[in-house]
Amino acid sequence: MLRFQADAVEVAAVEAAVTSPTHGAILVFSGVARDHNLGKGVTGLHYEAYEPMAVAELARIAAEVAERWPDTRLAIVHRVGAVAIGEPSVVIAVGSPHRVAAYEASRYAIDELKARVPVWKRETYADGTAWIANRS
Repeated sequence: MLRFQADAVEVAAVEAAVTSPTHGAILVFSGVARDHNLGKGVTGLHYEAYEPMAVAELARIAAEVAERWPDTRLAIVHRVGAVAIGEPSVVIAVGSPHRVAAYEASRYAIDELKARVPVWKRETYADGTAWIANRS
């Protein structure tokens, strides 16, 4: 499961995509829209992605995870469109035989997503909006 969607992310469905009887660790990371950034109050977020390229890059990241951490499964669902404060904007789930691999793979996936996947975030404030690089 590697996709972008406008609807709210069902965290349990992302987790289920990586669950296996061979996995002793299931780790779920939810990146949630917060109400502040850069010293300003945030009232909402809007994400855009160049989906053909973005999904292809997610697939490359998943292949890298599979190579570095064998027997590990990865699922990533990222929102596009409006995201309310408190809602997940990205959910990453990792299933692995061992916890260390699950933590390492999850960290690798979010760091690489932020560095490589063409996603743009617009924050809305009480006094306007700003496009924010997808690095924080």
